[in-house]
Amino acid sequence: MSIKNHYYYDETNCEFVPIEYNRLEQVVYNLSIWILSGVVLTGIGIILLSTYIGTPAELALKAENEALYEQLESTKDALVDLDEQITAIAEKDNEMYRSVLGMDQISYEERQAGVGGSDPYNEFDVYNESTSELLKWTASKVDNLERRIGIQKLSFEEIKSQYNVNKEKMSHIPAIKPTSGILLSGYGVRYHPILKYNRRHNGLDFRADIGDPVFTTGNGKIRFAGRKGTLGLVVIVDHGFGFETLYAHLSGLAKGIKNGSEVERGEQIGMAGDSGLSEGPHLHYEVHFKGEPVDPIYYLFADTSPEEYAMFKEISETNKNSLD
Repeated sequence: MSIKNHYYYDETNCEFVPIEYNRLEQVVYNLSIWILSGVVLTGIGIILLSTYIGTPAELALKAENEALYEQLESTKDALVDLDEQITAIAEKDNEMYRSVLGMDQISYEERQAGVGGSDPYNEFDVYNESTSELLKWTASKVDNLERRIGIQKLSFEEIKSQYNVNKEKMSHIPAIKPTSGILLSGYGVRYHPILKYNRRHNGLDFRADIGDPVFTTGNGKIRFAGRKGTLGLVVIVDHGFGFETLYAHLSGLAKGIKNGSEVERGEQIGMAGDSGLSEGPHLHYEVHFKGEPVDPIYYLFADTSPEEYAMFKEISETNKNSLD
C-alpha cells in the first residue's frame, strides 16, 4: 500500500505541487495501516466471540458448571441410596430394638423431622430452572437426612440406656440366628409342600444340611428335648420373661442337652436334619411370647446386618411356600 499524493500550493508559480515521501515514510505509513487494521479486526472478532460463543473464561466456567451439575446428579443418586438405608435402620429400630425392650415406637412423621414455613431454599431461584430445582432438592434432602440421623442417634442412646437397665433380660431374649444358613420361608400362612394346602406356618425355615450345628438364640433352660409329632426331633428352650424358642426337624441333640439343661446364647443344642414331616433338610425355628407364636424375624437383631435383615424380610414376604 502506497501513500496517496498530497499537494501544497506554490504561490510563486501559482500552482499545486505534489508532496513526495521518502522510502522510510512509506514503510512507516504501511505498518501503521496494517497494525490499525489488525487491532480493529481483532476487536470485532472478540466482540463476536463474546456475543455468540463466549470468552475463554466464560467457556471454562460453562464447562465447570456442566461438570458440577453432573456431580450433583451423581450425588442425588447417592443421597437416595442413603435415604433408603436410613429408612431400613429406622424400621429395624422400631420393629426389633424398641419392640423387644418394650419401648414406644417412633412414628414415621417424627422420624421425617419436617420443617414448615416459607421456602428456605429460595436463594437458588437466581439460577435456571433445572439447576435451581436440583440444588433445592439436594439441599432439602441433605438437611432432612441430617435431622433423621440426629433422631436415630438419640433413639440409639435411649435404647442403649434401656438395655443397660435390662441387661439380664436382654441376655435371655432370642436375638441371633439359630443357624448359619439363609432364610428360605417366613412366618404366616404358607403352602405345605407335602400336605398340598395352605396352613399356618408359625416360624422361619432356614437352609441347613443334615448335621449342621443349631444354636440357642438366648440364655435359658431346656424345657423339652424329644420327638414332637410332625415336627420330628425338637428342642424347646424356656428363656424366661415370657419367651420360648422351638427348633424342629433335628437329626440329633448336642452332648449334654436334655430336659432341664441350662444353656447360653450361641451354645450348640442340636444338629439340623429332616426328621418329621419335612420336604428336606432344614431348620424350622419358632419364637413364642407369653404362649403365643410371634414372627421370629423381629428377633434376628444381634448378629444381622441391615442389608441381611432387609433380604430376610423380602424373602419372608414374597416366598409363600414352606418346607414343613
